[in-house]
Amino acid sequence: MTNTVAIVTDSTAYIPKAMCERHGIHVVPTWLRWGDKSYRDGVDIQSAEFFERLKTDPVHPATAAMSPGEMKMVYETALAGAGALVAIHVSAKLSAVYQAGVDAQAMLAGKPIHIIDAETTSMAMGFIVLAAAKAAQAGQSAEAIVKLAKSAIPRVGILLTPETLTYLQRGGRIGAARAFLGNLLDSKPLLEVVEGEVKPVERVRSRKKALGRLVDIVSERLSGKSNVRLATIHAAAPQDAAEVLEATKAKLGSAVVESFVTDVSPTVAVHIGPGTVGLIYSEGI
Repeated sequence: MTNTVAIVTDSTAYIPKAMCERHGIHVVPTWLRWGDKSYRDGVDIQSAEFFERLKTDPVHPATAAMSPGEMKMVYETALAGAGALVAIHVSAKLSAVYQAGVDAQAMLAGKPIHIIDAETTSMAMGFIVLAAAKAAQAGQSAEAIVKLAKSAIPRVGILLTPETLTYLQRGGRIGAARAFLGNLLDSKPLLEVVEGEVKPVERVRSRKKALGRLVDIVSERLSGKSNVRLATIHAAAPQDAAEVLEATKAKLGSAVVESFVTDVSPTVAVHIGPGTVGLIYSEGI
């Protein structure tokens, strides 16, 4: 059955492919530029091969949003089988993707297109997208889905601990976390995305403590909550991500209704660097 409302997002969400297929989610890939070649995120290059190359290639990759024209084509394809479209994109403070969506919308003037700035990225955005897609499958209107997605934004969160702030600084995404620069000798930072920007949480003395604090902070925030969904994301650190997820589930118990481990997309990994682990949650959506 075709959904009345098409749901579109971008590849920075890196929702597992099986979930996208199950819920009819359209994904527009962002671009990774490496040397003289360009790759579509999650299409021409996957996380595993990205990190293998990153180990040996002296050239550092860069990222780019898709063009408004590319976004327009995805929107047109999605609309061909639906009466309206809701697009949920990565924070406009972190990427030009949202603006490309706005420009594409202008090219399709008169079409029933709704664009939402998720004010976050990765699976924090992914949980919002999944909630919207399930609502579309249930036959809800575009207006109801927009309302649901916007109400979900303050109900998701992402905390992460990178091995270094070098990648965030190099890519210009460091935001308020720059306060930690120069003070990280023998310590590890904990960061979060708040209102679309990367912000500092705290710093601790070791990697092990940083991973433990991810568990503690998220467990405290979700204490007494229900209908909790969890995801750990990682940049070539699957074991650490799995352990963080299991420890958080153990603390929250039956409140957790869904949980999984997933990679970060190559275009997100460029900015956070290898070794990063993030703990993402949603509650009540």
